[in-house]
Amino acid sequence: MSGRVRSLGVLPHELHTIAIEHDNDGAIQRRTLWTLRFAQVPGQAAVAGVVAVGALLAKDLLHGSDRFAGSGGAAFTLGSAFLAVPLSAFMRRRGRRPGLTFAFGLGALGAVVAGIGGQVHSFPLFLLGMLCFGGAQAATLQGRYVAADLALDHDRARAIASVVVVGTLGAIFGPILTPFEKWAGKAVGLDKYVGPFFFAAVLLLVAMVIINRRLRPEPLEVNGQLDPHAERVRPLRQVQISAGVIARSHLAPLGLVAMVVSQTAMVAVMTMTPSHMKDHGHADLSAYVIALHIAGMYAFAPFVGGFVTRIGQVRSVMVGAVVLGAGTVVSVLAGYVPVLIFVGLFLLGVGWNIGLIAGSSMLTGAVPADSRVEVQGTADLTMSFCGGIAAFASGFVKQAWGFHLLADAATIMAGLLLVVGYMQALRSRQAASA
Repeated sequence: MSGRVRSLGVLPHELHTIAIEHDNDGAIQRRTLWTLRFAQVPGQAAVAGVVAVGALLAKDLLHGSDRFAGSGGAAFTLGSAFLAVPLSAFMRRRGRRPGLTFAFGLGALGAVVAGIGGQVHSFPLFLLGMLCFGGAQAATLQGRYVAADLALDHDRARAIASVVVVGTLGAIFGPILTPFEKWAGKAVGLDKYVGPFFFAAVLLLVAMVIINRRLRPEPLEVNGQLDPHAERVRPLRQVQISAGVIARSHLAPLGLVAMVVSQTAMVAVMTMTPSHMKDHGHADLSAYVIALHIAGMYAFAPFVGGFVTRIGQVRSVMVGAVVLGAGTVVSVLAGYVPVLIFVGLFLLGVGWNIGLIAGSSMLTGAVPADSRVEVQGTADLTMSFCGGIAAFASGFVKQAWGFHLLADAATIMAGLLLVVGYMQALRSRQAASA
């Protein structure tokens, strides 16, 4: 499409109108969505496989201590956070395709470095690798915004959900394949938990190639938001500007809060679940618990997208808070019963899914189009940074007070989100009456 437009001598600022006229049947959007789906499968498999063993490898490197066992997950999440703003600025100037290609490539490099750190028993090298591995998380998170680039307003939640759901395949198979990956690693002389990291690197390279070859034409070029001459704003300045845009919006603050609370509560509990199960003799089941948890995070995305469209974004945020809280409550009540841990982590994943899709679509639709890419980067920075802090603190909380108190704290956060959503619903109702 873009090549034909250039051959006709069309000016860049006319591209948006022409692209829309030639895409009445949604061909460009369909190609974009399928490309994102193909990349999400290996991308999510890599992330989920590493998440399933990351805390266990960290605990081994720390000689069995829980205190810093969440550091690997924290470094991974913080890496995604620190990359979010510069990545969004880079995409604004260069496009989604080079941005996602870079992020997946950085994630692959980080997986290799973390694996080497585990093999040579170097905890600092492991942390450095996990920090770079955050690029994989940044890429998979940005994918939902790419899905929304060319979507009509009423289809935005469904477009996001259609990409999120396909990640289920990778997210489930990533942890399920972990035993094979550990066996294959041991067969070639690698330590017990190192193999999955090298498998993750290969999967991320596959995702990188898919994006680089198939994400054409450039979505931001088609919708008119690509600006090669955009000012190179410093990250802190971009965050400040984006925060002002969010604060001036009626709904954007709730969208951001929904994303942040859902991510923080989910990460805190999920990070320490494998360690909690290992403490009570269920380490062999932890990979399957994480697989079911991640299935809950992604499998119902199409239904969630339609659900958000049908009942509204604010009510969806409230429902997500209830489901999130139910998952943390069941995790506490589970005690040492593996079946209830499966149920609790599954509900935790579903609640995260609702909060993320409702919050993302709300935030994207509530801010001006010319600020959207930067606001999305700032939102992902905030969400991932809070998730990283939660992952880092989870080990300290678990060792000092126990897993149950960690889950209780997540329940309180879900309850606060429910209250904020209810207050927003009341304000909206009062404004409609006035």
